[in-house]
Amino acid sequence: MTIKVGDKIPQVTFTKPGDAGLEAVDSDTYFAGRKVALFAVPGAFTPTCSAKHLPGFIEKAGELKAKGIDEIACTSVNDAFVMGAWAKTSSTGETVTMLADGNGTFAEAVGLTMDGSKFGMGTRSQRYSMLIEDGVVTQLNVEGPGEFKVSSAEHMLAQL
Repeated sequence: MTIKVGDKIPQVTFTKPGDAGLEAVDSDTYFAGRKVALFAVPGAFTPTCSAKHLPGFIEKAGELKAKGIDEIACTSVNDAFVMGAWAKTSSTGETVTMLADGNGTFAEAVGLTMDGSKFGMGTRSQRYSMLIEDGVVTQLNVEGPGEFKVSSAEHMLAQL
């Protein structure tokens, strides 16, 4: 079943790349007591994800934070090493936190997986964005197949 507005984020463990190595991130702890703009992409280094989705959130980070966002996070069904390399090549710095969902546990738990096997990608996350306040989904923007409209930083800004 797909997560919806008003639902609590499921408890999973993400992996976060960092300067000191990999860090386990418990979703209950991570989302507690703050407002997080989370966006998900089908894959790091893929065309739309690298050319539009991630850069949009980097570019609009200041505006999002001015509207009360405490943290901006990106998740993908990629391992933490790939997410770390993508962060470095995209110059995310401290702007966007990369949360690797290497086994697709989070994507499956929120009911937002897609079958990318015809592209050699296997099961991946759908493209979406959500606003999470104290662990509860308050906005959810799921893209249609092949689309990039409602999950953008610009769309999220308009919702705030």
